[in-house]
Amino acid sequence: GLSQYSSDPRTEWDLGAYSTKDQVLEAVRNLRYKGGNTFTGLALAHVLEQNLKPDAGARLEAEKLVILLTDGKSQDDANLAAQTLKNLGIEIFAIGVKNADEAELKQVASEPLELTVYNVLDFPLLSSLVGTLTQVLCTRIKEKSNKENAGSTVKDIPVNTGPQLSPTDLKISAVTSKSMHLTWSPPLRPPKKYRIVYYPSKGGNPKEVVLDGAVTSLRLSNLTSHTEYLVSVFPIYDTGVGDGLRGVTSTLPLSAPRSLRVSELSHNSIRLSWKAAQGATQYLVLCSAAPDGAED
Repeated sequence: GLSQYSSDPRTEWDLGAYSTKDQVLEAVRNLRYKGGNTFTGLALAHVLEQNLKPDAGARLEAEKLVILLTDGKSQDDANLAAQTLKNLGIEIFAIGVKNADEAELKQVASEPLELTVYNVLDFPLLSSLVGTLTQVLCTRIKEKSNKENAGSTVKDIPVNTGPQLSPTDLKISAVTSKSMHLTWSPPLRPPKKYRIVYYPSKGGNPKEVVLDGAVTSLRLSNLTSHTEYLVSVFPIYDTGVGDGLRGVTSTLPLSAPRSLRVSELSHNSIRLSWKAAQGATQYLVLCSAAPDGAED
């Protein structure tokens, strides 16, 4: 399976999409590069919530591996998302190119770092890693499978979703130009935490809030006016992440002044008056001479 990311992760194909090596290579050749920001934490959460589920082709008995390829420092908290995956027994390999932050790669990757962290100076040099990485991946899968067969427990992503593990009935209310209020109904099995992610739909910076599992409402503030926001609420359990609730709404535009009036005209001055705009702390007044032939 493969996902690309910038400020919004995008699944290119799921684990169950192709059944032969040739099909995968053809998909890679047809891949279009997605430019943009570097929200690695959001991308790792996307992989867990969307790509490592049974309906995306993830087999419960199979070992779970994630290979992160990045050429920059993350603009959100990649370590928190990576830790969630690692706590579920998912192994992360981190590959940096060009301007990648090696300290961050080591934070995100699984132990032992000498096997899971790689860094190259440019994209063409990635080909030099293929042999080593293939051997390491296969060896790690065999080692983990042998441990599992020997009786050690491996945490898995829960199959049971729906009302037992997922919240329902997301409501967005009290929307203003700068804030909105979220409420939702908890799942039958209360989660340990909730992770709320929100960001402008046109590619703004994602932000997130983590709440205790007993809380079922949140006020989002310091938002941008007249902007459409995407909101997601994810329940977090010791054994994994339940299906998220998603909603979309737009903040209100800032109120405008009304009823502009002109009075006290002289040869070099005029007086303007208007009805106040709610919440305005200052006004900017612009004026210019009307072009020739236009009404004064």
